[in-house]
Amino acid sequence: MSAINREPMTAPHRTRNDAFLALGVAVLAVAIALMGGEGTWPDPIGWTLLLAGHVPLVWRRHRPLVALLGVAACVVPYHALDNNHALPIPATLLALYTVAATGTVRRTLLTGVAVLGPTVIINGLTNPKGALEFLRISGWIIAVLFIGIDVRYYRRYVASIVERAERAERTREEEARRRVAEERLRIARDLHDLLAHSITLIGVQTSVAAHVLTADPERLDRKAVAQALDDIAGTCRTARGELRTTLEVLRAHDTVVGVGGELGAAVGSGSGSGSVSGTEDMRGPLPGIDGLAGLAETGRVAGAKVELSVRADGIPPSVGAAAYRIVQEALTNAVRHGGREDLTVRVGLWTADGALRVSVTDDGTGGATDAGGGAGPSDGTPGFGLVGMRERARSVGGTLDAGPGPAKGFEVTATLPLSREGEAR
Repeated sequence: MSAINREPMTAPHRTRNDAFLALGVAVLAVAIALMGGEGTWPDPIGWTLLLAGHVPLVWRRHRPLVALLGVAACVVPYHALDNNHALPIPATLLALYTVAATGTVRRTLLTGVAVLGPTVIINGLTNPKGALEFLRISGWIIAVLFIGIDVRYYRRYVASIVERAERAERTREEEARRRVAEERLRIARDLHDLLAHSITLIGVQTSVAAHVLTADPERLDRKAVAQALDDIAGTCRTARGELRTTLEVLRAHDTVVGVGGELGAAVGSGSGSGSVSGTEDMRGPLPGIDGLAGLAETGRVAGAKVELSVRADGIPPSVGAAAYRIVQEALTNAVRHGGREDLTVRVGLWTADGALRVSVTDDGTGGATDAGGGAGPSDGTPGFGLVGMRERARSVGGTLDAGPGPAKGFEVTATLPLSREGEAR
């Protein structure tokens, strides 16, 4: 296939190969002469012109027209000396074929006219009664030219097929790389949403337990310590369960098809839950806006005053899941970076103008830290919280803004379209 598709003007080793071909055609001419037949034996001048006419064939693919003119410059006087007219035919036909196979149809037709015109004149002057011979010669010339044109078009056809196949292969590879990148991003986003929230709560609850233990050792509040430790254990169990579910999906991708129907039924029966992608459908119901009450409670356990207001019904599962993750991350950031013990966080969700509006504001003192990167560590290193929230919003065709509040604290607002078009984006 590569040999057929190869462009003759740029083929590798074309000069060397054409030199061997010219030598082979010259040997063929000598063999025809040795076998005898019609025509006179060439004289020394005839042999010189005959062999010299094969030399331009070495550069037939570099300069097809120049090679044809070189062959004609030797063949015309050869025929004029009335030598054996059959001997130069292979070289002449090869030069004509090269012109037709490497040039345009217009150039090929003009070449045919240029060759047949002098042939008609010469044949009419030297052999007026040889009409049959003229038709035979013309037929060979026309046939060779059309064969060259056909080969040229066939090469172009094969080249177009190969190009389409290569383009399709590149498209498949690019699509595969894009899907891998999207899957890696989704996994990173899910793990961040899962672990950042849980670890923040564990850190706050551990600080509470440590404060109770060291505040007044003589009057130890065992009940408060036990409650803090129970909260830590519960948070760990929840995080471990969600993490295990995520890892099971990643490790058991081949078996998902067999259980897809059951999980799909579970998703369909879950109220206010859904998924952002097909893979998340396999993991069963995800928390939607109905799970915001649990988020608010975990924020209160962490020491913040959380005010939750939800005025939205009939939210698509994917939009509900995105809103849940955005509120989860914003609440985690507020608890981590609030900077005050009496922190108040206001969470509001409502529908307006065909979209779900999400607002999370706090009155903390860590607005500058939050603006720098979201859920980054407490040392000020930028994290991926804000990036993840924006990706969640974009996954359903929405937008998200985050920055310091009008007076103090930090504010996160998102607009998530409820239409199918917005969800598809």
